[in-house]
Amino acid sequence: MAKKKKAAPASSSASAEAKPATLKDLLNPEVLDKLKAQANEMKAAEARQKEEERKQAEEAKKAEQKRLEGNFEYLLENSSMDWKKFK
Repeated sequence: MAKKKKAAPASSSASAEAKPATLKDLLNPEVLDKLKAQANEMKAAEARQKEEERKQAEEAKKAEQKRLEGNFEYLLENSSMDWKKFK
């Protein structure tokens, strides 16, 4: 097998002036736009999912409260025993 030749190191003055290439610089602008759109879409989907979970939790809490309000034992345990204010 042949050994790979190493590239000659760039001059120190050239590397100091040139910034390292970033992925943003290397990618095609169309691909970058598609990736940004996909990221925004994923963020929006996550926000919708969190909002839906919050609504479901709120509805479950309301249903549980309504169920407890119909439970006489729960009402007795959680009502105030100061009957004087109702006279």
